[in-house]
Amino acid sequence: MPRKARLPLAGVLLIGTIALSPLAQPMLTTADARSITWARAGDTQTLDPHAVDGGFAMSLNQQIYEPLLLRDAQGKTSPALAESWGLTSDPLVWEFRLRRGVTFHDGTPFTAEDVLFSIKRAKQPIAGVSPLLAAVDDVIAVDSHLVRIRTKGPTPLLPANLTHVLMMSKAWVEKNGAVQVADENLRHRAYTFAHANGTGPFVLVSREIGNRTVMRRNDAYWSNAQSPVEISELVYRSLPNDTERVQALVSGEVDFVQDVPVNELPRLQANKALTVNTGPENLSVFLGLNVGPGPKSEVGTENRNPLADRRVREAISTAINRQAIQRGVLLGQAIQTGTVAPSSINGYPRQLDRFPAFDVGRAKALLAEAGFASGFQFKLDCPRDGYTRSEAICRAVASQLAQVGITVEPVMRSFADHLAMIRNESVRPEAYLLGLNVPTFDSEQILSTLFHSRGKRNGQLNATQFGNAEVDSLIQSLSGQIDFTARTQAIAQVWRIVQEDTLYVPLHIQTVAYAMKSDVNIAVDIEDQPKLKSARLRNTTQ
Repeated sequence: MPRKARLPLAGVLLIGTIALSPLAQPMLTTADARSITWARAGDTQTLDPHAVDGGFAMSLNQQIYEPLLLRDAQGKTSPALAESWGLTSDPLVWEFRLRRGVTFHDGTPFTAEDVLFSIKRAKQPIAGVSPLLAAVDDVIAVDSHLVRIRTKGPTPLLPANLTHVLMMSKAWVEKNGAVQVADENLRHRAYTFAHANGTGPFVLVSREIGNRTVMRRNDAYWSNAQSPVEISELVYRSLPNDTERVQALVSGEVDFVQDVPVNELPRLQANKALTVNTGPENLSVFLGLNVGPGPKSEVGTENRNPLADRRVREAISTAINRQAIQRGVLLGQAIQTGTVAPSSINGYPRQLDRFPAFDVGRAKALLAEAGFASGFQFKLDCPRDGYTRSEAICRAVASQLAQVGITVEPVMRSFADHLAMIRNESVRPEAYLLGLNVPTFDSEQILSTLFHSRGKRNGQLNATQFGNAEVDSLIQSLSGQIDFTARTQAIAQVWRIVQEDTLYVPLHIQTVAYAMKSDVNIAVDIEDQPKLKSARLRNTTQ
């Protein structure tokens, strides 16, 4: 899905945490104590793990709460609160074997009843994570540590969807009157707004909303024996100002910074007291082009839409200098690509991931062949934010296309307004910049969102006017196909069809940069949601 707009929090409120049982109290020693301050550009709207999906909320909440299945830094699904899982002989029933010996931060044991409660709570329509559970029909506790989930139809992506559904304590939520997920207007009154009780590696100590959240290591954490958590205290700070956030790292006030501005990277990389880790994000950035017939489009003249001609779309792709955007606009923080699919997803069309070499002469020849030797003009709708330097990317594209006679007028909007325009079926943009992340790590989500004809369930971000009955049928077949081989073949077939048509012009895969003190090592997370239980610290006194 497109990255969600970052919503600022107004005001600061200090609220205490839960009372911890002796079992869950941190037992730190002066020898191993190490506090890490983590700074980001914003704060979460709430600590309720079911209220909001993605962005700042998931980044912070997953330090305290855990899902049944977890995605590691590379996006691979791995065991978390479920030790194993799989489809039963019934194609509608998945089985999850729960980890034993796990306790919540208040000392109560984690059992199947908590899973049943959490999934049913997360399915409430008001819950931000509810779309992930739309296929769930029923949840059954076979015993205290075995759960079966029945779906409404074959659902191959159920395990993938569960990686963003965090488990809560049934007893704790009921005790504190928080069974119902609060809507946005009442969220600040809910107990779960600023209190937490998970099974995760860090225990909430205090929270100043919009400013600072303090957590301490959970010394009763179930994985400590195999992989001890090295951070004894984790302080999350919201520093919206880019300059202030970077300066806090340079001065030593904070230890780790996310949301690093690309223009600051050279300075940070040259600082020997710091380390900068970079890696690909699960997000592609591309141009969407209106390929509909002239009468339905404002593009072109005499009711003829130049963008409806595949040769023109190929000319645009050929006239774009991706390397210049990567190096000059993004300062190296991007990976050039020929497909809208990140390489980390299932069904990634590796053999189709290619793009034409930058060639002004070739682009002009293609335009002439299509009957547009004198060029044409169109508007390019762009978000001012939401992706790394998105406004600068649009202006660079306009400048490059001008070299082949295509006049592009960038139209800037806020990210929220830009996304609303693309989702509005009655609006037909001529061309637009869009970024797409893929929480399921599966091609089906991209194909159904971008290439399926517009409809209530599919094609929500397909503003190109493209529609193909064969493609629609193939995409629809994926959601219920549990035969892996057949499903993979169908995905490959769709990619071949849509890639040949050049419906979108892929630009790059966005990369993520984390900056930190040199004695801290935090791997870049492909979802930009770092798992700080895996952070490694170097003892500089030895």
